[in-house]
Amino acid sequence: MPGSTFPLEVSPRLPERLARLDDLANDLWYSWDRPTRALFAKLDSVVWQTVGHSPKAFLKRIDQRLLEAAAGDPVFVNNFLRVLSSFDTYHEGSVHQTAPAAFPADALVAYFCAEFGFHESLPIYSGGLGILAGDHCKAASDARLPFVGVGLLYRQGYFHQAIDSHGLQQATYADADFSDLPVTPVLDADGAELQVRVAMAEREVAVKVWQARVGHVRLFLLDTDVAENTAADRGITHRLYGGDRSTRIEQEIVLGVGGVRALGALGLHPTVWHINEGHAAFMILERISALAAAGLDLRTALEAAASNTVFTTHTAVPAGHDHFANEIVQRYFTKWCAKIGATPEQLLALGATPASADFNMTSLAIRGSRFQNGVSRIHGGVSSRICAPMWPQIAPEENPIDAITNGVHIPTFLSDEWAELFSRQLGSAWSLKPSDPASWDGVLRISDQQFWSVRQSLKVQMLHLVRHRIQRAHARNHGSEAHLDRILRLADPANPNVLTIGFARRFATYKRATLLFERLDWLRELVGDRERPVLFVFAGKAHPADEPGRALIRRVHEVSCMPEFEGNVLLVEGYDLRLGRRLVQGVDVWLNNPLYPLEACGTSGMKAALNGVINLSELDGWWDEGYDGTNGWAIKPVHDGLDETERAHDEARTLYEILQDKVIPLYYERGPIGYSPGWIAMAKRSMASVAPRFNAARMIEQYMSKFYLPASEHWGNYSRDGFALARAVGLWKEKVRAAWSGVALRRVGDPPRRLNFGDGARFEIAVGLNGLAPEDVAVEMVLCRLGVFGAEDERAEFRLEPVRALDHGEYLYGIDLSPDWCGKMEYRFRAFPYIAHLTHRFEMGLMCWL
Repeated sequence: MPGSTFPLEVSPRLPERLARLDDLANDLWYSWDRPTRALFAKLDSVVWQTVGHSPKAFLKRIDQRLLEAAAGDPVFVNNFLRVLSSFDTYHEGSVHQTAPAAFPADALVAYFCAEFGFHESLPIYSGGLGILAGDHCKAASDARLPFVGVGLLYRQGYFHQAIDSHGLQQATYADADFSDLPVTPVLDADGAELQVRVAMAEREVAVKVWQARVGHVRLFLLDTDVAENTAADRGITHRLYGGDRSTRIEQEIVLGVGGVRALGALGLHPTVWHINEGHAAFMILERISALAAAGLDLRTALEAAASNTVFTTHTAVPAGHDHFANEIVQRYFTKWCAKIGATPEQLLALGATPASADFNMTSLAIRGSRFQNGVSRIHGGVSSRICAPMWPQIAPEENPIDAITNGVHIPTFLSDEWAELFSRQLGSAWSLKPSDPASWDGVLRISDQQFWSVRQSLKVQMLHLVRHRIQRAHARNHGSEAHLDRILRLADPANPNVLTIGFARRFATYKRATLLFERLDWLRELVGDRERPVLFVFAGKAHPADEPGRALIRRVHEVSCMPEFEGNVLLVEGYDLRLGRRLVQGVDVWLNNPLYPLEACGTSGMKAALNGVINLSELDGWWDEGYDGTNGWAIKPVHDGLDETERAHDEARTLYEILQDKVIPLYYERGPIGYSPGWIAMAKRSMASVAPRFNAARMIEQYMSKFYLPASEHWGNYSRDGFALARAVGLWKEKVRAAWSGVALRRVGDPPRRLNFGDGARFEIAVGLNGLAPEDVAVEMVLCRLGVFGAEDERAEFRLEPVRALDHGEYLYGIDLSPDWCGKMEYRFRAFPYIAHLTHRFEMGLMCWL
């Protein structure tokens, strides 16, 4: 059509009776309340699909006549009022009225993360880190914690994925219309849009502050796409994990520095600061700057800022920790140094690590926090070893890094069908007390027929979506209809009786998406039985710059096109939260085979187990804690002394054996009733054992008890009386560091080598204190009971008490000990700096052994 085109958008008016649809559309509570989403879908399912399930965008596009008809439809209005009643009940009372009693009245947790994954309608996430952050916020809302999130509002978010006919991943980006997203600009006291300013080397960048509501939680999102900024600065928050190293550090400065300033401009004063992964660690520098402006020196400001800061690492390899060249950091923070009177060397020391000359964000996060954790038991140990240089004289297993295993938000990832069945069969305990194993006992009493019926219903829904995605890609790639029928012959919603195994996650090399293809001859044998067909469904994205990850996608595509695997291996494009939900709810088996011990936690298997899917996974991350021998299958890691090729060969063999000997036979052990009782028994056991242990409610309770409550208490102590304690601790640490190299231990006396049970002995140690006071140094006896082969079996520590001064600056410490054990033992002595106000007794990283 000739002529120029001009944009015009006409938004419908909500009928007065339905005016509060706007409230529902602007609160991400809808991301875990299915009746709310169903309400919008019932108005117009086509528009609902078109807008990607975004309620706010939906209300801008729905036909006015449909809204008016709905306002006059008593059935719709009744459903609407029921949803509103639930919404209002959930939001009743302020968080300070309903928060845990142990939390102080002025408590507030500020949770910083580079990405948040709540729902596909707010695309500011890329993968597991973002989904976990979203679940953390949802669980905090459910628990009524005084809690705010801080992140970035990306104009293009993460990329949209398409896969061409050659298996090449195509990444496309599209600008989001923020008026379609469940966010609103934050207004200042004068009603103007709130902005803060952040220094970037020699310039300043304006940062606009947006807000999203997540139930009781507020999420503040920072945006540099502001008219007064230069084109380059407007692009800082353009793409999640996009751009070069300069863009990356600028994003992290906006998140850390800008986030602290935004909270300050809003009059919010967190008592706990949580850094979720190192991207936000520059918040520590901004907090130090604010404290320095109040008159504190650098040493005291660092102690004060660290006293109530929590740092969670999700990275299992040293190379995965963010780092920047020292000269870049120094250039961006020259003004910071001048403002607080710090030297460039003092700045760079905060991010220093022996392993590299670069400024390491994890090192900054650790130095600026007093509570640190990994995200599973194994990952806690891995992180302790990776970060061991931060506490150079402490054994990794004793350093301060703790572990809290991730959990998933049950209301988000449990299907409607299961929720309805549980409410009928289990009562309300499963939703009110999700971490109580007794709440889930009723799962085992659900009839096999009911259980199987729900499983098949979810499988049908999953197969419909898989077919839709593959049909769409096939048409775009100009494939033939006949060929499409061959590809989808096993993914048939009309016959959901084919064993379906899902693998969906980020395509990173350590996740080994192609381990299944290690021996194609064996795989051919597994899928070649027409009486017992097997369908493998793959989905996931590789970062556009990750060529090895993209090569994995090409390999999956290549195998899926081989005649012997055509129809048995499907690769589904466009991996997102919606597809992820359908897969974890609908497949029969969830496959996960990362390279041990590189899976930090992995939460997709938890979501699968919640929905009656059985896990077949490497004993890594959460599955090492969740597997009990009756609730799924485990691939035991081979000796990590082997190279990756040998490990892949051996663990692929284990995978094939489990599939051939256990998984396939059990699934097809069907009687005349059409399902396998043994399969259903394992699926029930999987659900009942995983749900109470690996949910976000349990996770948030552990963060509360281990970190948030102690951190809030520490802040109260360290900030009292003009930060007197922070100042005293900082001075004490400086004194100890200066003297520690001269501290030495000497054994005194000759204790007996043999004792009878009940007898005691006196043990004494002389410590050269090098000018320190005896109360500055703790001396311990470490007693170990030896096992059959001489290895340490049990261990106990006993504190020696200061006795008296000796000559030459030494001090005598002693203990009278009567061991509770019998058998062969050995003991050693060690000394470390100690005062009662430390968060962790080894936080200084100093120790001296005899």
